[in-house]
Amino acid sequence: MSELVEIVDSLENKVSKLLHKMELLHQLNAKLKQELELQKEENGLQQKELNEWEEKYDSLKMANTMLGSNTSKTEAKLKINTLIRELDVCIAKLAD
Repeated sequence: MSELVEIVDSLENKVSKLLHKMELLHQLNAKLKQELELQKEENGLQQKELNEWEEKYDSLKMANTMLGSNTSKTEAKLKINTLIRELDVCIAKLAD
């Protein structure tokens, strides 16, 4: 009979330890989820900032092209033609 009591006590201890580990893992999981959300927010902000810098870079590049750099005249003409085509498409859509 004492062996049975020992086995039951051992099982109770093991179950208790497992429940404690499970609780710790739940807490860790919640913390990691929170950190993940913060990282996603930070990543989104950095991506937005990157896009803004890319737009600024493209604007500066276009401005330099417009200033008459000999090496960029073809690029400027192509960009202007693209902008004109985009405007034509917008005007056509507005006319419909």
